[in-house]
Order: sequence, then structure tokens, then C-alpha cells
Amino acid sequence: MGLTSKKVLLLAVCVAVALFVLTIWLWPRLSKKNWRTVLGRIGLLLATQLSLFASVGLVANNAFGFYASWADLFGQEQEPGVVTEYETGPNGTKLKTLGTEHLSIPGGSKPRLGGRIEKVLVQGEQSKISSPAYVYLPPQYFQREYAGKKFPATVVLTGYPGTAQALYKKLHFPQTQHRLLKEKKMQPTVLVMMRPTVAPPRDTECMDIPNGPQTETFFTKDLRADISQHYRIGTGAENWGIIGDSTGGYCALKMTMRHPEAFSTGVALSGNYKAPIDSTTGDLFGGSRRLERENNLLWRQRNLPAPPVNLLVTSSKQGEGNYRETLKFIEQTKSPSRIASIILDSGGHNFNTWRREIPAAMEWLGRHLQP
Repeated sequence: MGLTSKKVLLLAVCVAVALFVLTIWLWPRLSKKNWRTVLGRIGLLLATQLSLFASVGLVANNAFGFYASWADLFGQEQEPGVVTEYETGPNGTKLKTLGTEHLSIPGGSKPRLGGRIEKVLVQGEQSKISSPAYVYLPPQYFQREYAGKKFPATVVLTGYPGTAQALYKKLHFPQTQHRLLKEKKMQPTVLVMMRPTVAPPRDTECMDIPNGPQTETFFTKDLRADISQHYRIGTGAENWGIIGDSTGGYCALKMTMRHPEAFSTGVALSGNYKAPIDSTTGDLFGGSRRLERENNLLWRQRNLPAPPVNLLVTSSKQGEGNYRETLKFIEQTKSPSRIASIILDSGGHNFNTWRREIPAAMEWLGRHLQP
């Protein structure tokens, strides 16, 4: 049974309840003052506490999508799924199709009505990084009147560690776009849904780490080339946007600002403005102060020329730790960069807050991308 399985959660809750009842039932028998009863009391209390913590942890993981599997939880990655087909682009890069995913959209069983999610394996020619992605093709992609047209695309990133499945199972990016398309508030856009952790378990903060994973190259060069060769997607920066939450939001802003030739539009939902250094990241900068400064987005605004890009940032007056920095980022944005924001009165750093922001963010993003 998988980590996110409802059976695992139900089993954990049942065990916790059973141990609680057992503790109440056996406590009088274990009240004697000898080493056996003392050990019994310690054992029951410890088992009950552990089962309660496990239940709460599973509930939180299912709600927020921190880990997708047991291997993910314990820092071990599973091998990719069985390849069903593959295509080779003109530059020799390969994108492997691993299958399709169920989509909870009315008419989702028919691609021309609900679109389709394809799971693919992107293999980076320049970065030498391979990572899975979930590509949502909107209904128009399968309709006759759009057969000769290319579509804009948006990379959608989770936080760290995150799971890509949470982007359509919890945050409902495809479902939101489907609704906006029906309301004629957004143009059809291909969504490339991923987590930024493409060199697990390390949190690379979407950087080309000296003598380490070349994550920035993967997203700004390999991913765009591979996806554009496999699907009917434009190849120019004006055709590509990127949106993410938390760590993914920092990545979205940074890669748009550092690579306007790759992405014309970036959206950060509760994003940070510089990369943390901790046990999950390791040394990101190889001791280089210059590299550290260049990846600090507030420093970039003050000291480097502004790129011609569109940026959207979000925060909350109460509940978000990035509120003051977000205001500073907005204030420091210089032309030809263009800035917009979504500021809630209150909202924590969580899925519920981002679900409130995603519809407006997607509508805004759609207005700035060109087919």
C-alpha cells in the first residue's frame, strides 16, 4: 500500500484508536509497582503516541502532498515507469511517454472535451538530468479547428519536496484552466507540471550548482526544447510562462528574471526572494559570493539591468512570512520589467491559500503569453 493510499491512512487511524482503547482497558492491570508493569505502561504510551503522530502525519501529507511514496519519504527514488513509446526530436533529445493519468474534469475521458494528462520522462541533453513531468493538453489540442496551431505553454512547479501529482490532484491547475476556458477568460495553454526537485533528494533551488546538478539548464533549455519538439508548442520566450508555489515560486521568478530568452512571464505564489542554505540544499554557490548575490532577487533588482518580462507575486498581510519582502520586491521593480500582485488579507503558506490565488494568477498569465 502506497504512502498516500486511503487504506494506509485508515489503518493508521484504526491502530491509533485501538491502542488508545487498549491503554484505557489495561491501565488498571498495569498499576502495580514492579518493573514489568512499568515497562508495560511505557510501551503502551509510546505505541499510542507514535500511532497518533503517524496518523496526523499521514493526514497532513495527503492534504499538502509533501511526499508521494515511501521511497520519497525515506530519500530513495523509485525507477521510472515502463516506457510505452518514445519519439526523437531533430536535435537528438528524447521525450519518453510513460502513460496517461486520470483527470477529474467533466468529459475527462474524452480528450476533445476534457483534455488529457500525459506522464512523460524528460531527458536533458545539456544538463544530463532526467525527470518525470505531467503534461496537460487542453481540449482544444485535440479539436479539428486547432489542428494546425501551436499553443503557449506554462511550466507549473511545486514547492520542496512536493509531488507533481499534487498540482492536479490538490491544486487543480488543469481543472482551473478548463473552467477559465469555458468562461473565455483564458486561452488554451499546455501545462507542464513538475516538482523542482529534479536531482532528488537535494533541493537545488533551480540552480546550476558548481560541480553539481545543472537544474537551471534543465528547466531553461532542455525542458523547453524537449517539450516543444514533442508537442505543438511555440519555441519563443513569448510562448512560455512559469508559475510555482513556495520554492517553485522562487524558481519561477528567478528563471524568468535570469533567462528572459526562455520565459517571458513568471508567477510566484508565496515565493521567497533568495535561496536558503540548509541541510537539504548543501552548498549551492560553491563559495562564490557573486553567484550568491546574483540568485538573490532583491539584490538583482537593485544592481542589475531589469529584463523585459512580466512578473506576478502573491502574499498575505497575515499568515505569510514573505509579505514585507514582497512589498519591497514590488517597489524595486524597474522598467522594462512589469509587475503585478495578489495580496490577500489573510492566508497561510498552504494549499488552501494557493487555491484562492490560482484562478486570478492563471487568467493573468494567460493574457501575457502568445500562441
